[in-house]
Amino acid sequence: MMGIRLPFMVHAAKQTSSSFKSNVPKGHVAVYVGEMQKKRFVVPISYLNHPLFLDLLNRAEEEFGFNHPMGGLTIPCKEDAFINLTSQLRAL
Repeated sequence: MMGIRLPFMVHAAKQTSSSFKSNVPKGHVAVYVGEMQKKRFVVPISYLNHPLFLDLLNRAEEEFGFNHPMGGLTIPCKEDAFINLTSQLRAL
């Protein structure tokens, strides 16, 4: 079985705004992904301009508008689909 490497993956947890910022390296953005249980992923900001990632952002806008329940950007998709997408983006 081949492993999938992601830049960072941290389980979602309640955090203060200062600890939230300190866990995100410069040039990256934290997003919450999942349907029931949300997990926190930290991805490069370069992903934000890719058409596949923009599709996810558009779906997030349609579902949540500017009200993101986790306090950060929440993307409404299955975790395995997000991992697959970010793996494709890393391969580019």
